Amino acid sequence: MADAGVARSDGGLHSGTLTRADLSDIVHNRLGLSRAESAGVVERVLYHMCHALSKGKNVKISGFGSFILRDKGERVGRNPKTGIEVPIAPRRVMTFRASQIMRDRIAS
Repeated sequence: MADAGVARSDGGLHSGTLTRADLSDIVHNRLGLSRAESAGVVERVLYHMCHALSKGKNVKISGFGSFILRDKGERVGRNPKTGIEVPIAPRRVMTFRASQIMRDRIAS
């Protein structure tokens, strides 16, 4: 997996969460693009990922993981307070499965 400078340290993170701004700063620092160009690159990558998912395609990023869409069928749920059965409508859900490389890096 390409080293984006994130795994070694906080990489300029302001909190425990990596944000779009953090990704843009990393692109800016590593590639030397202007801040506006770096933000544009990050936005385009995220746009293409979201667009593919919205069209029903899975997204796989080698060395990182896969965003997988699943269609869940209708099922019967139960209101825990009253015990009344309630139908739960069918829906599409997205899951993320980390690659083995990512799991190994997180574990160490």
